[in-house]
Amino acid sequence: MIRSLTQLLRTGKVLDRSQVAEAVQQLIGETVSVEDKVSFLTALAVKGETPEELTAFALELRELAVQPPLGAELRAGLILDVCGTGGDRLNTFNISTTVAIVAAASGITVAKHGNRAVTSQSGSADVLEALGIRIDLTPEEAVRALRDHQFAFFFAQRYHPTFKNIASARRRCAELGQRTIFNLLGPLLNPARPGAQLIGVPCPDWCEPIGRVLQSIGVRRGMIVSGRVASSEAGRPSAYLDELSTLGETTVAEFYHDRGFSSSRLEPHHFPLQPATLADLAGGDRQANAMTVQRIFCGEERGPKRDAVLLNAAAALFVAGKVRSLTEGWTLAAQVIDSGQAERKLNALRNAGGKS
Repeated sequence: MIRSLTQLLRTGKVLDRSQVAEAVQQLIGETVSVEDKVSFLTALAVKGETPEELTAFALELRELAVQPPLGAELRAGLILDVCGTGGDRLNTFNISTTVAIVAAASGITVAKHGNRAVTSQSGSADVLEALGIRIDLTPEEAVRALRDHQFAFFFAQRYHPTFKNIASARRRCAELGQRTIFNLLGPLLNPARPGAQLIGVPCPDWCEPIGRVLQSIGVRRGMIVSGRVASSEAGRPSAYLDELSTLGETTVAEFYHDRGFSSSRLEPHHFPLQPATLADLAGGDRQANAMTVQRIFCGEERGPKRDAVLLNAAAALFVAGKVRSLTEGWTLAAQVIDSGQAERKLNALRNAGGKS
């Protein structure tokens, strides 16, 4: 069956919901060969995934995820996730993970969905583990952490067990240099189903489609960003961070109610940024990135890395409805760090160990 779907894709056909449902069953099936899965994923990427296909895949895969017992109280409130799709291959430190802790320290409930590194030296799971925060929470422990500490990590491996049957095909595609739909789907599959999301993508052309998908799956407030880096710095033309950029303009797609949707460009000169280059935002292994987070929170790092956190935290606070503008968000994020709130939140999460 997957071969016939692959042939359809090669003719440029868009898959409907029932065909996507069948494709998902084939991809997670144990009897379908890795080669057939690779051929399907490649054909889909070469054709180009439509927002409708992305929505259908996201809805199918969300239903297969382990569902945490959030309860009525948490579901009634606003839960935020901050993450990038990865794939920009620019090796910055863990900006989104740092921002997630700042947001939690400001009083926002943050369900951080993520995994170990794939295209970088340190993924969100890696750096949180290096910081001493538990990443292997059971669904019940994660819910308690959300309720008691406003932060929990939802480790993708634990919540998407069916993905183990797709892993070999994804690895093979990566070896071939072929991206797949799963490079786009990760941020759409948070099992906590957050009502607000800030998502970074490494290509501005993906901002609006991913935004439309977020609306379609029921997210209430969303911002999708792709930040430009000067080509001379990145060593290739048209390089983009899966973050808001302090080094160039950021493409933004955003919505804050059911019918609203807008696209725009954000220029960094609107903020009090220090001069910086891509090298100033460079990350390392998980221990090095954990040290960067700690240095920002304790006030030792006040240069471009802190600026990148403040800019992205400003957007996260705005998306969550904590502030009325990015400028106000920048100011609040700086206060959260300078007052020691972010450092205290980090220490509380370490000491909690995921238990109430």
